[in-house]
Amino acid sequence: MVRKFGLVVIGTGAAASAVASRCRSAGWQVAVVDSRPFGGTCALRGCDPKKVLVGAAEAVDWVRRMRGKGIRAEEIRVDWQELMRFKRSFTEPVPKMQEDGFAKAGIAAFHGRARFIGPTSVQVNDDVLEGRYVVIAAGQKPADLKIPGTELLTTSEQFLELDDLPKRILFIGGGYIAFEFAHVAVRAGAQVTIIHRGPRPLPHFDPDLVDQLVKSSRELGVEVQLGTEVVSVEKSSGQLIVQASASGQKRTFDADMVVHAAGRIPEIEDMNLDVGGVVWDPQGIKVNEFLQSVSNPAVYAAGDAAASGGPRLTPVASYEGIVVAANLLKGNNQKPNYLGLPTVVFAIPPLAAVGLSESEAHRQGLKFKVKQEITSDWYSSRRIAEKYSGFKVLVEEGTGRILGAHLLGSEAEEVINLFGVAIRSGMRSDDLKHMVYSYPTRSSDAPYMF
Repeated sequence: MVRKFGLVVIGTGAAASAVASRCRSAGWQVAVVDSRPFGGTCALRGCDPKKVLVGAAEAVDWVRRMRGKGIRAEEIRVDWQELMRFKRSFTEPVPKMQEDGFAKAGIAAFHGRARFIGPTSVQVNDDVLEGRYVVIAAGQKPADLKIPGTELLTTSEQFLELDDLPKRILFIGGGYIAFEFAHVAVRAGAQVTIIHRGPRPLPHFDPDLVDQLVKSSRELGVEVQLGTEVVSVEKSSGQLIVQASASGQKRTFDADMVVHAAGRIPEIEDMNLDVGGVVWDPQGIKVNEFLQSVSNPAVYAAGDAAASGGPRLTPVASYEGIVVAANLLKGNNQKPNYLGLPTVVFAIPPLAAVGLSESEAHRQGLKFKVKQEITSDWYSSRRIAEKYSGFKVLVEEGTGRILGAHLLGSEAEEVINLFGVAIRSGMRSDDLKHMVYSYPTRSSDAPYMF
């Protein structure tokens, strides 16, 4: 059956929902398509369920840190099955709520894989959806590691659905997923190993603070192997054998579960984009400054599916969806502004960053001052027995403009937003330094970071 719409949106996550709802509110006939349960990565298999697990690990960590400092807990542990039931109370209602929301708004919903059969036509099962415009916001999937045994790997999505936590877990890759899940799993009683092929994990974060997080992880019991590349995974005698190479030497690791944490790519390669005249590569849909396809003006892309140059984060996806909707409704009039967008690794303690790193600021030829300090002896860390915390802030010489901020420690995920607002709005370091803060709070540490 052929169905005609003003807009066809591929995906139902943050970016897709932002576009679809705004265009429908403007009176457009809108269709959404998703081959997975409605709701997208963040709500179902990413940020939200992950943070539920992290919250439990934080509670355990807090109590353990405070032993001998007024807190007595003879037994504190994570009940994994009970925690997963709690987690599912957030995720399981989402698909129906999302679909009901689309229906209430008058948005036509289709389940299935969308594939282009023309410049603005996609086929979904037996239906052909013809749109005046098409928005691709299909999210990401794990990258193909191109090693023998990839079929034996557990994805991050599958990890978030585990009914039981294996005793020995190995993570391939040293990014967000590995450190966040490792810090949960080790506090839930698992033996955890992270194998990263580069010399330093979390390469987009400040190296000095990353070193502190790695040290903290190792003290916690996480085995962090750097400069080590996995070459194969095989199953033998009921366990998984991971073969790796480090400095030309063969290494072997045993595990009950091996988790793919080595990167994700846009989930677009099977959409027949070439048939739709949509130029793309492994980084995503090629778009112009208005998030419009460079080759097909009737197609836009947002979120993880777009090679937009913006960080691949849920808030950015929502923001790009809003930008795309504005450009569809009023003609190309908005360009995304990626200045001052914070990002966080929800390890324990969390690691946060916004703006430029030292190396990026140097590459841009900027003249700036750096203030950095390990803050484990500051009141805000001592009162909660936090051993690892610190910061690094970059301020441009002459202007006082805040170029970047990097934080490690409890509540870093909240305090980093303060710096994000400052960078995005053009505030100067003196503006934050002379502000009067509620005290004692983590934010009240900000004036001492300049």
